Amino acid sequence: MPKELHHFIAGKRVAGQSGRFGDVYNPATGEVSARVPFAGAGETAAAIAAAEAALPAWAATPAPQRARLLFRFRELIESHAEELAHLITAEHGKVLADSRGSLTRGLDVVEFACGIPHLLKGDFSDGVGRGIDSWSLRSPVGVCAGITPFNFPAMIPLWMFPIAIACGNTFVLKPSERDPSCALRLAELLLEAGAPDGVLNVVNGDRTAVDALLTDGRVQAVSFVGSTAVAEEVYARGATQGKRVQAFGGAKNHMVVMPDADLDQAVDALMGAAYGSAGERCMAISVAVAVGKVGDQLVEAIAPRVRKLKVGPGADPESEMGPLVTAQHRERVERLVATGVSEGATLRVDGRGLRLQGYENGYYMGGCLFDQVTTDMTIYKEEIFGPVLSVVRAPDFDGAVEMVNRHEYGNGTAIFTRDGDAARTFASQVKIGLVGVNVPIPVPMAYHSFGGWKRSLFGDSNMHGPEGVRFYTKLKTVTARWPTGIRAGAEYTMPIVR
Repeated sequence: MPKELHHFIAGKRVAGQSGRFGDVYNPATGEVSARVPFAGAGETAAAIAAAEAALPAWAATPAPQRARLLFRFRELIESHAEELAHLITAEHGKVLADSRGSLTRGLDVVEFACGIPHLLKGDFSDGVGRGIDSWSLRSPVGVCAGITPFNFPAMIPLWMFPIAIACGNTFVLKPSERDPSCALRLAELLLEAGAPDGVLNVVNGDRTAVDALLTDGRVQAVSFVGSTAVAEEVYARGATQGKRVQAFGGAKNHMVVMPDADLDQAVDALMGAAYGSAGERCMAISVAVAVGKVGDQLVEAIAPRVRKLKVGPGADPESEMGPLVTAQHRERVERLVATGVSEGATLRVDGRGLRLQGYENGYYMGGCLFDQVTTDMTIYKEEIFGPVLSVVRAPDFDGAVEMVNRHEYGNGTAIFTRDGDAARTFASQVKIGLVGVNVPIPVPMAYHSFGGWKRSLFGDSNMHGPEGVRFYTKLKTVTARWPTGIRAGAEYTMPIVR
């Protein structure tokens, strides 16, 4: 029998009360592994109330004590890393090496948040006027919420709540209902590290829970990662309610391959960036822009590599790519591949119809490679979020840059070249938030900030890093003068310095 999951509210496991449940699948086998309760408005309100009740004491906790808690949390994540990686693979399907890697990238942010006493330091100005000093400080915003996607069940939650709680806020996390077990386990580990009840709460569910988080006045800030359509709605609704919102949407990441690029290096990069995690990454490379005469060489070099991809269960150490997350998502990806064929693109490698012996019910799909893709095609314009790479041609460097800039999404891009001038010009001219030079997936380290441009991000604040600290705090500036016993009388103008 599938196990029944729960919510995590005020430091306790809470059974579902709404009577609504969803199935959690093992993508490798197609079997139902768990049933997850879908929170109603009442359960979501209870999680918000728990966060609100914990807020005053937690906000008043000295920053060094909050940092020590996160140090203990970091140690617990490291000691339970294999358990967490297996939870990710069991519900998402990605290979274990990728699960471990994504957990490590989440742990980077926990380590960054451990330095919160330094990060919350304000500025001090002595003697801005006669006997007057001025200083700034950062205060918590209050109860925060995070709505996270299925593709990174550990990393993206860890990009949100550690910084929020390090800054003195409390948090309500709504993970994807497709793979919620890792988020629940992280909440238990934070409690084990010494977090007071209610500092981190987890509610599972669907739109009902999201609506409750967006409309409840006690929630002051919302972080979201998902599709562009939903990100735009979350941003609009949350901002209308007066909340701070950072909403990360879709992507269509281009990798420009110049004629002088190291072709072997470029092909290796494309294989990992396009087909790693079955393409279910917001930073996946889904478009290769071949500049000049390099296109035919690139396609001929990568096609046999795609055909030889080792597709299998994520827990198999021999697998290079696991299944897609659900049967419905695989069907969507296959429909988009069919659309690409019908619109005239050349399907050089067709990964549809893959079935593995002993895993016939798993959600597998081989890698797909399109050539002769044009910018008016659906497979070029839409985010596929699957193991599909499209090769488009650009006559020259300027044409490649224009192509990248014209696309509605602006999450990430990369250029592969030996020419430093081309790389520098590319990094300067592209209208994209994250740029790689001979690096296919330019996800920054935790001490920088992650975020896209254009319709890949709604809101003016990026995630984690310095901008994460700014998002989860409000700036306060204090101007003070202590009386000396000499009264100068009333002043009817703004104080000025002479």
